[in-house]
Amino acid sequence: MPEGLAARLRPYQNEGYAWLAKLADCGIGSCLADDMGLGKTVQLLALLLERSAGGASLVVAPAGVCANWVSEAARFAPGLRAVLAAESAELPADLGPGDLVVASYGLAATRSGQFAATEWNGIVLDEAQAIKNPATRRAEAVKTFRSKWRCAATGTPVENRLSDLWSIFDFLNPGLLGTLPNFRARFVMKDGRPAASLRSLVRPLILRRLKGEVLAELPPKTEINLPVELGDEERAEYESLREQALAEVVGNRGGGRMRILAALTRLRRYCCSPSLVIAGGRAGAKLEALEELLGNLRENGHRALVFSQFTDVLALVRPILERNGWGYEYLDGSTPQVERQERVVEFQRGTAPFFLISLKAGGTGLNLTAANYVVLLDPWWNPAVEDQAANRAHRIGQSNPVTVYRLVAAHTVEEKVIQLHGQKRGISEAVLDGASDATLSEDDLVALLR
Repeated sequence: MPEGLAARLRPYQNEGYAWLAKLADCGIGSCLADDMGLGKTVQLLALLLERSAGGASLVVAPAGVCANWVSEAARFAPGLRAVLAAESAELPADLGPGDLVVASYGLAATRSGQFAATEWNGIVLDEAQAIKNPATRRAEAVKTFRSKWRCAATGTPVENRLSDLWSIFDFLNPGLLGTLPNFRARFVMKDGRPAASLRSLVRPLILRRLKGEVLAELPPKTEINLPVELGDEERAEYESLREQALAEVVGNRGGGRMRILAALTRLRRYCCSPSLVIAGGRAGAKLEALEELLGNLRENGHRALVFSQFTDVLALVRPILERNGWGYEYLDGSTPQVERQERVVEFQRGTAPFFLISLKAGGTGLNLTAANYVVLLDPWWNPAVEDQAANRAHRIGQSNPVTVYRLVAAHTVEEKVIQLHGQKRGISEAVLDGASDATLSEDDLVALLR
């Protein structure tokens, strides 16, 4: 980073767009790490439009939000000629000033050679946490692309560990943080805390704005962990499965983390519904609690997003809604892009009170402010991922207070996952304010089974 750049950028950092523009002028990659729902897309479209005379630019985004980028470009930056890259078509041969190509991470990986052959004016990575693992094809691919300026947009620059940030910056400014081994040796202290020099090095290149600072008028968000007591038979069956899993893992540690995670996942699925683990098993206490909760919300005229990381859990919820005559929209990873957008539009119009969404497919890139409740059916290891899901409703355009319910099977591994949130939450902010490189060892994972 050029000497004195941090001081020269300081007057711009509270102005958002001006800060992005200044870094682009310097040819230095920037990370737009606003809270989710603060208009990162609009800011980046403004940047792309202002610099469109310099040549064609590229946006790489999750597949589910690519179509939204094209529609938002037409709405907010009609001077850009936005085109959605397709698997079955080559890139236009006459790309030039004013053109904007939008591609999914999957397409960028499978056709990396074609994208790398183009000299782009600017490249924007949306939901840039998608490249947090530097060993993935998508991360390796986008790092071969050439451009005059780069920007990464993400609400969670660090989801699990500080090396997530390293991978994003390896795209933005290769070499700034050294190699990954050098980064760990230089910036991660023996006690897990980051070296003070890390924050001073990356902070000038990260724009971080919080909702409370930008949207004072945004209604409050309340988070509630709702304990679900298992029945006697369900409790006994769960304990039997837990003891069996613990005995297998402790007796044979050869499988390592994957064996332990598989055992934990089986228990977590049982907490959602015994029928997912045991043939002929009952629906379970959690689905009964969900039906009661949704019934109360429906009676009081509320609308809710219901998230699960397991699509077969959502498959069990659908007949509950149908039996009660409650309308709903549905979205998971198999939903085509065009239909995905249609489902969002229909929900926003008020056609149904509930929206069932898989956490992976719908946890980012959706604007669903028509809902004022969010239900998380199965707690996920990382609270940042849950926050992304909850913020589909709690964002610009929301006029009602938002309540987030986590349904937690009492006295199970789910309670221990929630306890982990205390260790994980805030790691992203800690990159700016001081953090640890937190990860879970095999012993940590085994402790969840005890």
